Amino acid sequence: MSYASHHLYFDDVEVGQEWESLGRTVTEADIVNFAGLSGDFNPIHMDHEFAKKTPFRRPIAHGLLGVALGSGLGLHSPPMRTLAFLEIREWHFREPIFVGDTIHVRTRVVAKEPRARGRRGVITWQRQLVNQEGRVVQEGLTVTIVEGRAATSSAEEPSDRG
Repeated sequence: MSYASHHLYFDDVEVGQEWESLGRTVTEADIVNFAGLSGDFNPIHMDHEFAKKTPFRRPIAHGLLGVALGSGLGLHSPPMRTLAFLEIREWHFREPIFVGDTIHVRTRVVAKEPRARGRRGVITWQRQLVNQEGRVVQEGLTVTIVEGRAATSSAEEPSDRG
């Protein structure tokens, strides 16, 4: 598997380490495109007149759009050699995300479990989506499998098979 040299391996991170991503401003086009992709045209996301009658007084982004944006923002915070996304746990939608909000992701390593003799490992991450006011709008745990350094060293060793 080919990665740029700036990616981290399982071995490079420790429980308690934290990162913060760059920000991204949510646009109305993001919401419309997500509705088209997902098929979720709920009026709370799409209909400005309907949304005026809700507690939010304006359309809100889909909750799963927030999850997707957080996944993308977290890709480089930290830049891991991720092999698989295993699960989302205890995900909470704390506050709405509106058009014009700029969100970023705070990430902390909660747990690590080595696997396959160091060729990979499972990492549990605490992820928080934070808006421009510093308010947590979504948060929870994600679990991924990431590549370990032993994977590259074993790939470089000559094969014993003939």
